[in-house]
Amino acid sequence: MEKIAHEYARTFSNASGKAVISHLRKITIERFLGPHATDSELRSLEGARALVHQIETLIERGQANAKV
Repeated sequence: MEKIAHEYARTFSNASGKAVISHLRKITIERFLGPHATDSELRSLEGARALVHQIETLIERGQANAKV
């Protein structure tokens, strides 16, 4: 798992990678659906948020291990 975490950290460390992860955050984690969102919309967004969170966790883990 540490090898793949390193690859995530490397992939998202340059300007393009940072722009991509920022965009993913904006369309998932920072997105607000409002009170009329359907159950399906909420579940879909929650799944996307979980995926972005997993990517960010792997980036952080890879960066932390690179410093050790």
